[in-house]
Amino acid sequence: MNPVSAVFNSVVLVLLALGVNDVFFAYESSRCSMTYMFEYPEYQKIQLSKKVSRLYPLYELYLYGEGSYAEENKNLTLTGVPVLFLPGNAGSYKQVRSLASVALRKAENIGNQYHFNIFTVNFNEELVALYGGSLRRQTRFVHECIKTILCLYKNQKFPPESVAIIGHSMGGLIARALLTLNHFKPDLINVIITQATPHILPVLSADTYLTDFYTMVNNYWIYNSFKLRNITTLSVAGGYSDYQVRSGLTFLPTSSFHTSALSVVSSAVPRTWASTDHLSIVWCRELVLATARALFDLIDGHTKQINRDPQRRLAVMKHHFVRHPAKHFESRHQITAAFTETPRLITVKDSKWTYTVNKESNESFFAFPLLDKRIVYSHFHCQNTFLYTHSWIFGCNKTVSPKCLQITDLSWETELLPSAKVVTLKLELYSNLSHFILYLPATNGSKFSVECEFLSEETSTIHVPVTHVLSFGFSSSHARVNSSGLLYVIQFEDFSKIYQAFNVFIVRKCGQIKESKSSIYRFHVPWSHEDVIGLLSDEFPVRIAAKLHAAQPHNDNRMVNLFLYASQECLHEVTISTSFLQILGQIVRFHGVYLPVYIVANLLLAYGAQLHSVLIQGSCMDLDVSLDVAAKPYKVDPILIICKYLLNYKWFKKAWDELMLPQLDAVQLHTFGFWFPLASLFFFIFGTSIAYWSSVGLHSVLRIFSSLWMFFKSSPPVFPKESRFTYRVCVEILFFAFISWRSCGTFSLLLVFLRYLSKISLKAHMEKLSKQNSVKTDSGTNKKSTQPDFNISHHQTPSSDIKSLDDCLKMHFTILNLNLWIVLLGLPSFVYWLKTLRYNIQLDPDPNRLPALALILILEILMNSSTSAIKSSVCLKTAAVLQLPLSIIIVAFGTLHLYRVSYLIALSLFLHALCCFV
Repeated sequence: MNPVSAVFNSVVLVLLALGVNDVFFAYESSRCSMTYMFEYPEYQKIQLSKKVSRLYPLYELYLYGEGSYAEENKNLTLTGVPVLFLPGNAGSYKQVRSLASVALRKAENIGNQYHFNIFTVNFNEELVALYGGSLRRQTRFVHECIKTILCLYKNQKFPPESVAIIGHSMGGLIARALLTLNHFKPDLINVIITQATPHILPVLSADTYLTDFYTMVNNYWIYNSFKLRNITTLSVAGGYSDYQVRSGLTFLPTSSFHTSALSVVSSAVPRTWASTDHLSIVWCRELVLATARALFDLIDGHTKQINRDPQRRLAVMKHHFVRHPAKHFESRHQITAAFTETPRLITVKDSKWTYTVNKESNESFFAFPLLDKRIVYSHFHCQNTFLYTHSWIFGCNKTVSPKCLQITDLSWETELLPSAKVVTLKLELYSNLSHFILYLPATNGSKFSVECEFLSEETSTIHVPVTHVLSFGFSSSHARVNSSGLLYVIQFEDFSKIYQAFNVFIVRKCGQIKESKSSIYRFHVPWSHEDVIGLLSDEFPVRIAAKLHAAQPHNDNRMVNLFLYASQECLHEVTISTSFLQILGQIVRFHGVYLPVYIVANLLLAYGAQLHSVLIQGSCMDLDVSLDVAAKPYKVDPILIICKYLLNYKWFKKAWDELMLPQLDAVQLHTFGFWFPLASLFFFIFGTSIAYWSSVGLHSVLRIFSSLWMFFKSSPPVFPKESRFTYRVCVEILFFAFISWRSCGTFSLLLVFLRYLSKISLKAHMEKLSKQNSVKTDSGTNKKSTQPDFNISHHQTPSSDIKSLDDCLKMHFTILNLNLWIVLLGLPSFVYWLKTLRYNIQLDPDPNRLPALALILILEILMNSSTSAIKSSVCLKTAAVLQLPLSIIIVAFGTLHLYRVSYLIALSLFLHALCCFV
């Protein structure tokens, strides 16, 4: 082992581990509350037709119920609003209980004026994120469920014509896939709410069924946006706590249908303000309450069904998931209001004003004249800690109505934050008003404070350049916020890329003041709803992990902002520095799933170097040596960069299409905003390190197995002879082929791998005994040179045979490495097959069945061949040279399509197998 290579690869592996740690462990603890049921949950199975039950024997439909509600619906005389819950990957139909129970309690609180009947589908906890072969089957079953559900409401006065769908994880994708069915009517769905659903790309493109399904769904929604304009779609992401589905994948693909779709991150949802992991997004009480409130506001009071107006439905979603004005939702805002009698107005002429209530108080009206303020100030800002839902700020034009009996309600411009509601009004937009009026209702012992000020946008906005990515945290930018204002906006310049990550420290100092109002911070990304909101205190400085879920669009020049809703008596200091660990985390978060591609590319380059050494030198290099020699990023990356650049030209794109080449994966990632220039270089180096240490680990496994052979069977070495197609080999091929055809292709490849491992262990055992015997023979000859011993030469293995066996082991070891990655890349379908084995012994459809049949034949040929047999092959040079193009093709077309990697490994091994015959 080269010590320099070992140290370098160890350092690289540590950096990769730091990035993995940032993704999986360096996030805030959950701030969600658990949702509990008041009564024992019951799931009533809905009887489906015999035809549907026969076609989908593993799937079921249930109706959720509790207590008396469950008893009332035993006979399925339903009168509510139908909602269908779809679980995701390995999800249980019982995950619906949090939302269903809250909806049931809320219906009881309003006297059951209207309520929801919440259904849930049992998908048998299938692993559809790992295996796409059952996605279409699930979609067709959900269609049958919707038709069955609507049939239960035929006797209603206003029977529902559509169903609202809530889908968790892959269940959300199934909901969108319904529209792609041939006989599906779009009117059957009115609302789709998805939770932690990867909409843009699969998390792991394990097979062609999965990628084809995504392509079909997204293309349909993009190119048929006009047909889908009446479907309101909401996608909720979990934020950085969800390491299974990163939030960037949950944003709905952009197209002209964006007017009826909305994508948000849970940390930005009003009254939630918390990041959720992949499972807690279902039971997080704060988010469940927001979803339940939105569902009830979607109901039309006349029909007692979900409103048919898509604009109103979208307004409801924005009200509860984007900007909550601290008021109950109203379909049409009361823009104007009237006083029954002239109120007593208290005129406030100061530019800054504070009002505190510590005990009972009568209702008060404060008037803020605007005429003299427009010259100096640009905005009017207020913070109110009285969080009850009511109208509290109005506009008045005294030149028209001197007594201000007719006023404009400006409360809809309010935004609800964790400990206060705030409003910021731009004066030039209200040129027709002469006064702002602040209304404070009578309170019953409530303690609250109101602070208002006129401010200038120039003085309240601070521009701070972010530190360079390569500064590694050694430099920082500072912003000092004085204590005279209520609102400050810190704009981060040059912060727009996904690979940028910063630590933002906010320190608050309020001097000797014993009781000071909490300050609020809001990290705001204007091109996506992924805000982070929290409170500031004097006890500890706050650290914000400033990084992006989505890169800045090309046509968007807005900047990332940090809003500070401060206290007038407090001083705030903001420090921004680059976080190297978070940058590593962003690299792993966005591209970690593509790591196997680069590992295999490195192995193929090393494999080509070994074949070349056999051709030129007649001997085979060790895998670690060949990795040092051949695994270089400059052999692969420049070709891809040139191709990506040339694809911008029409002539090259036309030639590319005429050759029927698939789209370059790097181009597609760049289109989605998920790529940055050095990603391929980083992951090539990471791949080299993992290939290096995985080969060390596999070599240790071989040593253990060969030692076991020596322990149990220390027979004299018999040099193995080449045997390509003996009777035993043919029987093995037929046996493994039968296993592949009748069960699972990956399972047969796993058996072949274990068979290959046992054969190499046996050969390693023979090599050890041969070397030991050779050493003993040499020492015996030296000691008794005058007395020849004819018995020693009987068991002696020639040194040429030992050298040949050593070369053979080196080559077989690399093939075993490639075989291992074929098995690992096929594990998703294998795990799915194991989970469903009790229902069906054959995986259907099987994405690896046909490739497995070819690989069984190839690997059986290779495991029974020797390096000496290919030295004189006319195809050896071709096989050695083609490993580089295959490595380039794997990186070019396997990044977003991992299943292609196995095909290209099979092609590489086929070239080697061909050398055994030609």
